[in-house]
This record gives sequence, C-alpha cells and structure tokens, in this order.
Amino acid sequence: MTIQKMLLRTAALVLAPLATGACATYPSDAPIVAEPVGSFVAIDQPVLVNEDFVLTAKAVYEDSRCPTGVQCVWGGRVVVTTQIDAPSWRETVNLVSGERQTVRGHDFLLIEVLPARRPQDGIPMQDYRFRYTMDYHL
Repeated sequence: MTIQKMLLRTAALVLAPLATGACATYPSDAPIVAEPVGSFVAIDQPVLVNEDFVLTAKAVYEDSRCPTGVQCVWGGRVVVTTQIDAPSWRETVNLVSGERQTVRGHDFLLIEVLPARRPQDGIPMQDYRFRYTMDYHL
C-alpha cells in the first residue's frame, strides 16, 4: 500500500465520525412524519412547530372549559399531555391551553383546542383537534 493510500484511508477514518456527528436524530427508532407548522392535529398525530421540534398530543388530561351556551364563573381550561421530540431528547409534559410552558429552554404553547365543549355530553377523544406553537428564549 502506498503512503498516499494510507493517508487517504486514515483521513477517512478520522473525518467520518465528525461528518455523522452533526446530523440531527430524534430519540426514536422510526422517523417522525409530522404535519406542517400551524396545522390542527388529532391525538397521536405529530406536528412540526419549527424545523427541530415535533409535538404530539398523547391524551386530554383535563377539559374543564365552560360548555357552549352556559354561563360560567370561570372559563375553565384544557390540559393536554404532549410529547416533545427534539434532535437529541424527548420529553412528555402537560400543556395548559393558553399558557406558555418552558421545557429545556424553549417555550411551548397549546394555542387552540377544538371542538368547543358541549353542555350534555363529553367529547370523544378522537374528535379533539389541537394547535401548538413555540418561541425560543433569547
């Protein structure tokens, strides 16, 4: 083997880990196929909130909103258990509608929940739709 070939092989062995180390990977076995930013999503339907973060509603933990057509003292709230996937971590948190929550230096917000709560019956889990956003801390 010539010196030139040995140098090329050594360079390839040294540089290969550096090239792959910069790739963003999500902490799961399968790639995440997510809806575009700003989309309404159902339970277990991932949505991008920017190029690096994917949010997935996992369950409605609480829906205490005032039903339509009813006069309430308090408007109530919706709490949604949400999985956050980032390039090197995954965390599940309860997000409260209309309240920012900071997770690992980033603000996440559940901005809208549909449908409105009805007076007589509950909302089947499959009928819920959610819209999320986020902002970076500066």
